[in-house]
Amino acid sequence: EVNTAVAREVARRLEALGYRVDVLEEFDPRLRGYRAAALLSIHADSCEYINEQATGFKVARAQADQVPEQSDRLVACLVSAYGRRTGLRFHVDSITYDMTDYHAFREIDPQTPAAIIETGFLYLDRELLTRWRERVVEGIVEGLRCFLEGE
Repeated sequence: EVNTAVAREVARRLEALGYRVDVLEEFDPRLRGYRAAALLSIHADSCEYINEQATGFKVARAQADQVPEQSDRLVACLVSAYGRRTGLRFHVDSITYDMTDYHAFREIDPQTPAAIIETGFLYLDRELLTRWRERVVEGIVEGLRCFLEGE
């Protein structure tokens, strides 16, 4: 529910700015060969208590990316904008293989720059992800605009 609400609001904001946006489900059949200016898969991390360090966000691209320069720029834009807007720290050291080998990355057109974002931990970052969702949405929208507008 948290991810869907964020994705729909990000889409609404981008559409208001004139972008064409598709909101896809995780196993959407439209992912096969999907071609776009960018693909961002939006997720939230664990809702179970891990430890007091389990707060923050992660952004990664596919390990086997065929347009790594573009995807790296997408990741950099998202990391910068999202961190600035949310105040969360970037968890670069906890990016997992499940993120860099996310199944959607293998399904989309290989020329589509793509990234996955874990917007925060549902346990310690729940208030931000639910009550202060505006900051989450703004961080993602600004990151995507940075990439799409070549900032």
